[in-house]
Amino acid sequence: MARGFIAGILSAIVVALVVAYLLLQSGYLPANADAEPGGLELWAANTSLGATLRREAPSGPNPVSLTDDHLLAGIKLYAQHCAFCHGTAAGDPSATPLAKGEYPRPPQLATDGVEDDPEGVSFWKIKHGIRLTGMPAWSSALTDQQIWSLALFLKHMDKLPPRAQAAWAQVKN
Repeated sequence: MARGFIAGILSAIVVALVVAYLLLQSGYLPANADAEPGGLELWAANTSLGATLRREAPSGPNPVSLTDDHLLAGIKLYAQHCAFCHGTAAGDPSATPLAKGEYPRPPQLATDGVEDDPEGVSFWKIKHGIRLTGMPAWSSALTDQQIWSLALFLKHMDKLPPRAQAAWAQVKN
């Protein structure tokens, strides 16, 4: 009886794998950037990213202190490297054609925000990028100090002091 039960489970797994393979080979699962993602795809991507961030993102405090100069440095880096995809202080209306055409669409940070994310999470995402999205790894172009400055700005972008707010308002993409 147990042998039949185990054989049934193994048969069900084999059938599920064959069906999944046939779906992939048939082209019925969309690969185009302008298609809506399926529930399984969203679940798999979000589950994997969440687990990776819990395991690998720094959990300590940001080594870059909260000063106007460090915020201004983060804003300058954002303008140079991030605004083209993630927009300006105007939020969604500032999305570029590239950002509108990517899948998944990059968050427009002034609208979608990441202020509630721990700075270590933002640091990890900037440093390592996110697989199968348009988010590149910046570890070869930016130092850890620069990445932490960006993470500092992102954490405080909704409550900037006057000088930093003026600089943020001037960012163009």
